[in-house]
Amino acid sequence: MTNSIPEIENADCIFIIGSNTSVAHPLIAYRIYRAKEKGAKIIVADPRKIQVTMVADVHVRQKLGSDVALLNGMMNVIISKNLHDTSFIEERTEGFDKLEETLRNYPPERASEITGVSVEDIEKMAVMFASSDKSTILYAMGITQHSHGVDNVKSLANLSMLTGKIGKESCGVNPLRGQNNVQGACDMGGLPNVYPAYQTVIDENNRKKFEDVWNAQLSPKVGFTIMEMMHGLEDGSIKGMMVLGENPLGSDPDTRHVKHALQQAEFLAVIDIFLTDTAKIADVVFPGASFAEKDGTFSNTERNVLRIRKAIDPPGDARPDWQIICDISTRFGLPMSYESPKEIFDEIALVTPSYAGLSYERLESGGIPWPCPSRDHPGTPILHKERFTRGKGLFHALEYRPPEELADEEFPMLLTTGRFFPHYHTGTMTRNSPTLDNEMPEGHIEIHPYDARDLGLTSGEDIRIVSRRGEVITKAIVTDVVEPGTIFMSFHFMEANANELTNPALDPICKIPEYKVCAVRVEKISSPSETEFKAAANA
Repeated sequence: MTNSIPEIENADCIFIIGSNTSVAHPLIAYRIYRAKEKGAKIIVADPRKIQVTMVADVHVRQKLGSDVALLNGMMNVIISKNLHDTSFIEERTEGFDKLEETLRNYPPERASEITGVSVEDIEKMAVMFASSDKSTILYAMGITQHSHGVDNVKSLANLSMLTGKIGKESCGVNPLRGQNNVQGACDMGGLPNVYPAYQTVIDENNRKKFEDVWNAQLSPKVGFTIMEMMHGLEDGSIKGMMVLGENPLGSDPDTRHVKHALQQAEFLAVIDIFLTDTAKIADVVFPGASFAEKDGTFSNTERNVLRIRKAIDPPGDARPDWQIICDISTRFGLPMSYESPKEIFDEIALVTPSYAGLSYERLESGGIPWPCPSRDHPGTPILHKERFTRGKGLFHALEYRPPEELADEEFPMLLTTGRFFPHYHTGTMTRNSPTLDNEMPEGHIEIHPYDARDLGLTSGEDIRIVSRRGEVITKAIVTDVVEPGTIFMSFHFMEANANELTNPALDPICKIPEYKVCAVRVEKISSPSETEFKAAANA
């Protein structure tokens, strides 16, 4: 996030796009509701009628995968009504001329044709966002999990710079990260192209710095993304894999392909706190410690680095992840002899410029947002106040590209995926909680009444959903939460997992799969015995 969470409730306008905030980030949703009580305007762009739309001043239901066209249409209106911040653009950005030229091709009439959003609503959104003093953007995986996810994010950056709504309090572009420490994992180099603090692996100076500290020779090549690893297992270029706190057999698209790839591994190890479906096919499973059973730090969605403290001992043979990794590394011939998480954090501060001013001692009194370059620096709750990291912010002139898969005669509906309120991710943790599992013990799809009528379906009836990659059987819930022609499904339930169906098509830059759009066919099941047979097969 470019800004902090508390700032949200002081915004004058909040633009939520691709985020089911009350389900995935309920504490942040509370800030949105507080802002509404203070008079903030709320804009929601989401194909589903989610809870936060109940307080929205404008809710638009754009067609799946049409976000770039929607944002381009808004920016066209902003420029045509002279609502863009010309002084900010001249002083702080570059590339505006190319952007303006591209936006001429997206008058609200054309944007409306592509997105299904009315011209009136596109204009209303644009004016509301641009004319408010403090306008902030909140987005999540509904923006990123597309074959053009990078374009979506760049378009949001364009909108913030065009209106000068960045580098200021209660403004900015704010991705809501999907897990409690996913920001920290990225910060620590949990990406194939960077070392900690996003220091590129292809830079020789970066590489030498880490080689000296780690006493190891490092590759100058960019590593593989998750989907590339799966292909590597299949073609034999990757022989083994260690999976840490992840369940790719449930969370990755095209599950049948993922299972086949994992089964090709000569050696598969898993570190986790529960026996996940991925762990069940592993050669070795190491029991890890949960957040309450270890010391360390989390870096949350607002870049706040926070201390976590051990509350209880791990059960049985479970140990903190860092201890398991150190032992494995030592057995592989690279000794790791850290004595404590504090010692590891001190090394992080040594090699990571954005963490250089942080220490356990400083974090005792509360979290500090990075970048924090020195011990006397207070941290940085707002990014880009004086300048952008690259100097001037760069506008990107982007054309709308449709999803990789559209509805056709064979697969006439579109599936999109997400979360339901009691559960999280593949259900590894929440379905092991009786209280949460009782709230929603089985999965279902949402289907519009018009589509249910055409198929002869009623709520609670078992149906089959088929895509080019697989099929699942689950219950249908008939509701206008979704639009006609669209169904919604979660990936919490392994016995009826949406990722059996989803498209592994990747964004060409960041290589994220297109979870949010795939073509499917919905079939009514007339024979109860067929449902029972399928359930037995899944069991």
